[in-house]
Amino acid sequence: MPKSFTRRQFLQTSAALVASTGLPFANEALAQDDWSAGEVVHLLPTANHERVLLKASFQQPLKDAPQLRVGGRTVKGRRSDSLGRFWQFDAAGLRADTGYTLQILDSKGRGLCSPWPLKTFPKPDASPDRVRLLVYTCAGGDPEAKGPGGMEVFRSLAIRHALLERGLAFQPDAVIANGDHVYQDQRTWLESNNPGIRKAATDFYKNIGMFDTSLPVLGTDNERILRTVVDPQIAHLYGTRLRSTPVFFMMDDHDYFENDEAEDNFITFPPDHFDLSLGRTVQDMYYPQFLPDATRSAMLPGTGAGDRGPGLSECFGTLRYGKLLEVLMYDCGRYMNLKDRHAGLIPPEAEKWLLDRTRTSDARHLVHMPSTPFGWSAGKWREWYPDVVVSDETMAAAASTVSQRFGGVRGSNLRLSTDKQKYMWQSGWYQQHQRIAGALTQQQRAAVMMSGDLHATGWDRLLKSGELDMRANPINLILNGPLGTGMAGWPSGPRGLGPAAPGALTLERNARPMEKNGFSIIDVTPDKLVCHLFAWREPDPFDAIRTLQPYDVVEITRPRT
Repeated sequence: MPKSFTRRQFLQTSAALVASTGLPFANEALAQDDWSAGEVVHLLPTANHERVLLKASFQQPLKDAPQLRVGGRTVKGRRSDSLGRFWQFDAAGLRADTGYTLQILDSKGRGLCSPWPLKTFPKPDASPDRVRLLVYTCAGGDPEAKGPGGMEVFRSLAIRHALLERGLAFQPDAVIANGDHVYQDQRTWLESNNPGIRKAATDFYKNIGMFDTSLPVLGTDNERILRTVVDPQIAHLYGTRLRSTPVFFMMDDHDYFENDEAEDNFITFPPDHFDLSLGRTVQDMYYPQFLPDATRSAMLPGTGAGDRGPGLSECFGTLRYGKLLEVLMYDCGRYMNLKDRHAGLIPPEAEKWLLDRTRTSDARHLVHMPSTPFGWSAGKWREWYPDVVVSDETMAAAASTVSQRFGGVRGSNLRLSTDKQKYMWQSGWYQQHQRIAGALTQQQRAAVMMSGDLHATGWDRLLKSGELDMRANPINLILNGPLGTGMAGWPSGPRGLGPAAPGALTLERNARPMEKNGFSIIDVTPDKLVCHLFAWREPDPFDAIRTLQPYDVVEITRPRT
């Protein structure tokens, strides 16, 4: 297994590549190489213009509450688990656009790690000149998991560390991880029609034990199993790399410990009570919820829960960077419903928030970021679109014999089609898509939609969707790239066909996204938004990640008014 490069090696290499990439680089980051994590296993902070929320775990349980020193003040930690290994710190009342020195101390004032810097965002009415984001999806997965025939399911931590370090070498101001931070599906693995998947899942749980769905997650053996499953996928993946970079973690289907599947007597979403408890517990322990935003209703579902910090939102978030940028992030899994033409992948209250912000935001650039992508389909159940994967040669047989779960149609001439009805697909999902798309294209700004989930990277422009004509202001579609997808996880594997445009859509390029690992660096200035798309996959050597350059650059210019 290849070893991870040190942060210093990545930063030095990146500095030498400034001229060739055109991406500015901050050399002062080299000074962080000597930072000591001490007792800390992982740190993941988020921030806005006045508040910082930090999630942390430690090598050993702490009996007494640790403290976070923020500048000249201290904030007492709140325990997130039953043992005292996981703690969170919520610092409010901070100054905007201000660099703070942070340090975690034990209850007696002893430092548990070295101090480190973190900066708050500008005020919502400020006018910053630029901001840079690192965006990706599908970073989760147990690196030791094996698929049928021993095939790699998820990338090694060495590969994921290398990709993450390459992205961080460009010194982003914030990181957005668009869903699927954890892969450990329950029914969809243990009851899979694929015997190889079923055996691998059974063997895994045979070693660590099975979740007992009749018991709470915390304070029972379920908690030990949860830590065993999630530590490698989040704590060991990120460590303390992102301590000085505010993060925004969206949730998607696998974060509720299931794949989104539907067939007779087998429907996995919305999540049941236990799966919801697993997802909420992982979020509370490992990564921050979304901080409040004055323009986002505190009445949205998943907001302001009594067992969470004040005003935090678990599913719907805002990244506001002055008047320069507003990113609207939305979970399309937890609150999806099955109400036919009245259905939605997000609840009505969240849709109203999205439409209102799209029409009234004063930000120079506004980006929608759902967990379920616009513009492409892999023939899955929980998509905005009704298309399924079919084969012209096997269509008749497939309609009655092929399960959609962990399968797909095998044969030649594979394509997306609506000739076969997608089981339990809801027409209201597409109608909601149309309302959101209509609001985006009617803006004075350029319309931008960034998504994850599909284990692919690419871009296109959406010109038409059904009767909706968007050619006057097409929606710029970006797939930001998957960090952790392994060789058995590409859509063309289990379904036989990679992502493609659904039949109802007209795309400008109609270019299929690439099934490669990668990420995006997004540079935002008042006049434009520039997406640098990075991709890597064998047969490219592992060492190539260290000097990875964009395979494409998409420039989205704000229309003149």
